[in-house]
Amino acid sequence: MSEPRQILVTSALPYANGSIHLGHMLEYIQTDMWVRFQKLRGNQCIYVCADDAHGSAIMLRAEKEGITPEQLIANVQAEHSGDFADFLVDFDNFHSTHSEENRELSSLIYTRLRDAGHIATRSVTQYFDPEKGMFLADRFIKGTCPKCAAEDQYGDNCEKCGATYAPTELKNPKSAISGATPVLRDSQHFFFKLPDFQAMLQQWTRSGTLQDAVANKLAEWLDSGLQEWDISRDAPYFGFEIPGEPGKYFYVWLDAPIGYMASFKNLCARRPELDFDAFWNEGSKAELYHFIGKDIVNFHALFWPAMLEGSGFRKPTAVNVHGYLTVNGAKMSKSRGTFIKARTYLDHLQPEYLRYYYAAKLGRGVDDLDLNLEDFVQKVNSDLVGKVVNIASRCAGFIHKGNDGVMVAGDAAPELTEAFLTAAPSIAEAYEGRDFGRAMREIMALADRANAWIADKAPWSLAKQEGKQDEVQAICAQGVNLFRQLVIFLKPVLPVLAADAEAFLNVAPLTWNDHQSRLENHQLNPFKALMSRIEPAKVEAIVAASKEDLLAAEAKAPAGNGELAKDPLSAEIEFDTFAAVDLRVALIVKAEAVPGADKLLHLTLDIGDERRNVFSGIKSAYPDPSKLEGRLTMMVANLKPRKMRFGVSEGMVMAAGPGGEEIYLLSPDSGAKPGQRIK
Repeated sequence: MSEPRQILVTSALPYANGSIHLGHMLEYIQTDMWVRFQKLRGNQCIYVCADDAHGSAIMLRAEKEGITPEQLIANVQAEHSGDFADFLVDFDNFHSTHSEENRELSSLIYTRLRDAGHIATRSVTQYFDPEKGMFLADRFIKGTCPKCAAEDQYGDNCEKCGATYAPTELKNPKSAISGATPVLRDSQHFFFKLPDFQAMLQQWTRSGTLQDAVANKLAEWLDSGLQEWDISRDAPYFGFEIPGEPGKYFYVWLDAPIGYMASFKNLCARRPELDFDAFWNEGSKAELYHFIGKDIVNFHALFWPAMLEGSGFRKPTAVNVHGYLTVNGAKMSKSRGTFIKARTYLDHLQPEYLRYYYAAKLGRGVDDLDLNLEDFVQKVNSDLVGKVVNIASRCAGFIHKGNDGVMVAGDAAPELTEAFLTAAPSIAEAYEGRDFGRAMREIMALADRANAWIADKAPWSLAKQEGKQDEVQAICAQGVNLFRQLVIFLKPVLPVLAADAEAFLNVAPLTWNDHQSRLENHQLNPFKALMSRIEPAKVEAIVAASKEDLLAAEAKAPAGNGELAKDPLSAEIEFDTFAAVDLRVALIVKAEAVPGADKLLHLTLDIGDERRNVFSGIKSAYPDPSKLEGRLTMMVANLKPRKMRFGVSEGMVMAAGPGGEEIYLLSPDSGAKPGQRIK
């Protein structure tokens, strides 16, 4: 028997400036399942996290709400903690980066880096808001794009044409905070000499600590040469002052990852068996894993390991990176009601439904995960209710009615017992490798075999026959034992179902190794429904509730000029109304006739950053829809989605002609690319 492993696990720190949504929950649920698996196996696995509580955005929001930043982050932490707890994310400690532990550790790491020669200083010229009395980050500057002349663009990139630029290139710059015209000022800044760690990072990023795709992406940075990293901000700023440098503060991304260490140190003060140095000192035998999204890889796989190396601390064992969450094949959208807050979901559905669906879709890679709401309902109802819980509900009644709830001894299906035992190492390997989707497939394959065997034996039919009661009891005892093993395999994903099943089974909390044993001559407790089916109306209610904020904002908007004239050709619209139409180049990925529709084609369109489903009445002109595939056309991308009998249409393609066979899809000039906006 090998010694239990010592493992410290973190998830990326949620920013203390907003609510948790289902995209965030993908990461915390993934991490929690992995931690629960390690604990189920008997390893010492500690899961810590914290709110990321510093930065200008928090300072300005607190000011706007008329409260202190400390009050704001306390309010947000209470909200975040409640959402995580109700989604069954079981942190050993959920702390804050605005803590004494983090102040001390940030100062320690900085002074060690400084004393080792890894900190540089030089003057930086940047925009300053003369009314607010503060230097402006790029996102707090707006102006006219220097490339396409689009107005009201941020200081680092244009949302209209996609151009990137320096804030000083903006035309007519304005402070997004006060509206004042910013002025250029010089300020002394502090830089971390990241290039000092180029060789170490080239080796470390290729040492198996990262997925191959992530290492390949980082190689682009490394091959082009690392740059020094600005780690300071000027007052006023909500954060930690740099030691010995009045009015200079650590940039939020300097102390944010140190928050992992601080949260663990805070936990160590309350749990004497934990030794901070044993986990964090260079040469530590403990394992350290970070779970993060792909948008913050550079901070966690370049800056962070370099900071640790330069200050004498250990580096992560691995950084596990996941993709984004899409809903119904597209980015989460407030207008479609698919930008769903964690609390909105919890107001309508049990957390374990989503935990299972995420598990079923999560692999080892960094691909995005799609939450298809129809598939979500079908899969949960089919797998959890129709397969797993169904085994217990089928068998428990016969055991209670025919043998006072006592499971008989014996193995009615040795081949099934062996199959379940044989599958356990592979399922454990999938969990360990974060290939949750594979684990769920293998578990459900076992559930299918168990259900097929029970259906073949049909204890409900045997129970009606004389002299068959012993056979009925043997079949149902076997069924409950197989159900017990499935519960063990699913426990990291479904902790509440597992606890309810343990109560029914009348057993102590199950561990992974319990799958090797059986219950015989064992008293069960009365069976109660363990999980109910998802009602599609509940999902519809979540989507509707997620639209409420947007609808409320629209209700407050100023009224327009009234309805258009009945003759649309005689109606006039304002230029601003026309300019609001978002015309995009779209690639027709798939085109097919709609069964039961005389005029409609179902088009799948690629508009660069997402795919859209559009139903278009052009079938008469294109009797062979497949000939449209691969063609570029133009679409209205911001048309309100329309629910039709055949599905939801998410836009409109542009066509002209008198009708019938004379309908012509409009196409852009050659050289256009999917997603480009049409001016």
